[in-house]
Order: sequence, then C-alpha cells, then structure tokens
Amino acid sequence: MKRYCLAVDLVDDPAMIAEYEAYHKKARLEIEKSILDAGITQMEIYRIGDRMFMIMETEDDFSFENKAQMDAANPQVQEWEQLMWKYQKAMPSAKPGEKWVLMDKIFALKE
Repeated sequence: MKRYCLAVDLVDDPAMIAEYEAYHKKARLEIEKSILDAGITQMEIYRIGDRMFMIMETEDDFSFENKAQMDAANPQVQEWEQLMWKYQKAMPSAKPGEKWVLMDKIFALKE
C-alpha cells in the first residue's frame, strides 16, 4: 500500500463551496469506479476554508501517469473534471493546468 496526500484550493465563495460539497456527498458511481479501477483503494477529502486536502491509499503498482491516461480515455471522468474546475482553483505553487498538487511528507510519528 502507498499513501499520497494532495491539496487544491476552491473558489472562495460559500455558495459554490456548498455546491461542491453537495456533488461529493453523492458522487457519481462511474467516478467512484474510475478511482477504484486505477488502483486507489481508499480516498478521503477534507476542507478548511477554501483549502482541500486529499488522502489516497493505493495498490503498490499505482501510478499517477496510468491514472491520467485512464482518465483521459474516459468521457465521464473528463465531464466530471471539467465541472469540478468551476469550483476549484489552482494552488499558488501549481503548474499550469494542474489541479490537485502532491504534498511532501515532512513528519511521521512512526515509519
């Protein structure tokens, strides 16, 4: 198992944040399936203000490159991602077009 932590910001608008959260309370089954099919075994998303934090646990052979290829070939995922961009905004340190940014682990109580 591997664990990854990522972050993204939301548009700082309470109504839009509420809409974003509503979409995630009843996530589309095809989106959940695409996540599982990519080798992600667990995913949690947290929010404080307009900052989102995601924890992903994956199979050992998971790769972001493979997930990106699978997503690019899936019209339902592309539709979902386009919709989510309405609510998300890139982190200040993000590369052009990058949404969720991989975070660096700086501490672990136990390795």
